[in-house]
Amino acid sequence: MERKIIYIINPISGTGGRRNLHKIVERRSNEAGISFQIFPSVESGDYGFLKKIIEEEQITDIAIAGGDGTVSQVVGSLHKTGVNFGIIPCGSGNGLALAAGISKKADRALDVIFAGHSEPTDGFVLNGQFACMLSGLGFDAKVAHDFAKQPKRGLSTYIKQVFRNFFHAKSYRFRITSEKKQLDIEAYFISIANANQFGNHFTIAPKASLSDGLLDIVIMASPHKLAVLWQTLQQVGGFTPLKDPSQINPRKGVIYFQTEKISIENLSQAPLHIDGDPAETPDTIEVKVRKQVFRLLKPKA
Repeated sequence: MERKIIYIINPISGTGGRRNLHKIVERRSNEAGISFQIFPSVESGDYGFLKKIIEEEQITDIAIAGGDGTVSQVVGSLHKTGVNFGIIPCGSGNGLALAAGISKKADRALDVIFAGHSEPTDGFVLNGQFACMLSGLGFDAKVAHDFAKQPKRGLSTYIKQVFRNFFHAKSYRFRITSEKKQLDIEAYFISIANANQFGNHFTIAPKASLSDGLLDIVIMASPHKLAVLWQTLQQVGGFTPLKDPSQINPRKGVIYFQTEKISIENLSQAPLHIDGDPAETPDTIEVKVRKQVFRLLKPKA
């Protein structure tokens, strides 16, 4: 089948270094002899308007130039169309792309897209809302909410928000029910991961796989804020072992386990982010994995 690509480009993702991306996409696609169209990202995050174009024009691939939030919105809107999804990483973190081995350099990311190798990839839903890579409650969500308000984007701005929030960070009360255990706990954050990292190679779930049919749950439950730094470094370094949910110790600083679904009662109204984008704070969150729900263009292993 002749390949036809729709590019969706987020004009405000990352920093100004992406201003020539339109020209790069046009030049490389023409050189590859691939038919293409370019659309800007939409503020609503609803890309359902593209379904008719995909069907009528037999589009084979959607390439998303943006951050994790844009990727999540596009895939969530269009994964049922059966197209392949490619990523040109342009965000501040690019967690899904980096977990898949996709370069942040536009030309190399385009090489992956043009090669056409795709693999079935998991996603998950939170109260019915689709997510691709990592969502969370608590500290990292507070950072995401504050980052979204900043006039300047990029990694440096994100890092500043991390440090500003750390000194005012507080713990939140949660009631967590997995398939094998229920626990009441205070935690600084809960991460729900399909990819292994927040982004920028900052690993939070070292054992996570994009296609193992499991969610990785990381709970930072330390009672002491200063201990959080050390325990986070241990988690990033892969020194915290995975536990069976039935063996969870709620007094342990870092709790790390895998599950297909989880229910979280948000007793202290901790903020929520979904794939890095701030979301409304719910009282209860029901999370379920969606196995092999979309096809991701990625380098061959």
